[in-house]
Amino acid sequence: MDFFKFFPKTLYVFGNEAEELGTGNVETEIFSDISIYVDVIDEVRKNSAYHLKYYIQENDRPDQVSYDLYGTASYHWTFFMMNDNLREQGWPLSNIEMEKKLHVDFPNLVFTTLVDLTGHFFPGQIVVGSTSGARGKVIRRKLDLGQIIIEPIVSLTNPNAKFSPSEVITSKSISAIGTQAAFGNFIDEDKAVRHYTDSTGRIIDIDPAVGPGAFDVPVTQEEFYYTQNTALKEINIIKPSLIAEVANAYKQALRV
Repeated sequence: MDFFKFFPKTLYVFGNEAEELGTGNVETEIFSDISIYVDVIDEVRKNSAYHLKYYIQENDRPDQVSYDLYGTASYHWTFFMMNDNLREQGWPLSNIEMEKKLHVDFPNLVFTTLVDLTGHFFPGQIVVGSTSGARGKVIRRKLDLGQIIIEPIVSLTNPNAKFSPSEVITSKSISAIGTQAAFGNFIDEDKAVRHYTDSTGRIIDIDPAVGPGAFDVPVTQEEFYYTQNTALKEINIIKPSLIAEVANAYKQALRV
């Protein structure tokens, strides 16, 4: 990446070779010292006369936005320097990319119940749907929401079995003879509730044995992801008339 060619060079030890320091066996390589910090961009961020608001469009890439704004793709790095959220979370995803990420991050089912889950349905246990006959493995629990995250298991004897939207699930008891049972509702994990908020948007706790109140607002995993992704799209950019001046000042500071 052209951006890093302006950084000073340093001798760097890669991998676990650092553990061998002092033995004479360490090999170093000349590499850009990316730990170097200069405050040029920080000063620009503090001065509103230097920057503008910009909204990233669907499928925009950093190099494309740089070219559209500045006539060159070379200033794409300034977007990340000007916006902490971009630097920490990355460039916003397209809707197609977001859908793929949701399926990767939340591939399972969520079973929500009013039954007290304390001491029941531990991770690793196998649960069976009393109506559907479907089977699944408990991955984790969210006791504050009354949720059990379950990975479906394809049965060789009943490969088409799927959990019903509402049914009783059972599992073998760990601490006593018999089975544990709970009635609840199944939903795809990405559509499941992540947390609840009040009317002001503040995250609140609920009583999992009672469920949410009439005015509690559910926020699903999908809604949370899209909200976070949308927030990434509104960024500060350096004014086109000042970009060359700021970029040159930054590069010059790196060489000092």
